[in-house]
Amino acid sequence: MSFLRAATRTSAFLRPTVNLRSPVASLYARYLSTEMKARLDKDIKSNDVVLFMKGTPEQPMCGFSRATVQIMQVQGVDFDSRVNAFNVLEDEELRQGIKEYSEWPTIPQVYIKGEFVGGCDILLNMHQSGDLEDLLVKNEIVSVEEDEEKK
Repeated sequence: MSFLRAATRTSAFLRPTVNLRSPVASLYARYLSTEMKARLDKDIKSNDVVLFMKGTPEQPMCGFSRATVQIMQVQGVDFDSRVNAFNVLEDEELRQGIKEYSEWPTIPQVYIKGEFVGGCDILLNMHQSGDLEDLLVKNEIVSVEEDEEKK
């Protein structure tokens, strides 16, 4: 065993300590309130497709949110009837809460039929591979006929 490794096991001086009363500790350990969890549970089940994004589908406020909306439009998802979009820029608690809820650090986030799908990068990969189309058809968000017309 190396000297440094042995020293860190026995020396409190070299071993990191955690002070939970420190204001810095709150940066490392945030917990989702029961009210926010209940709100997110309700919101995520509110529609077939739920999108947490920066901006709105009509006016996205970041490139990743814009790309997510465009991917879903190309897939034939009807934003008027099938998608419930939440602008996280309007509510900081929602913005942080959704990241903790999904354990996914970035926005946008897409949920289909209550299940977390992923962010822009995951959606793009699924779109390119055809998996997103399969998922949307399987969950009856787009019909096979709409899918054929698209081609």
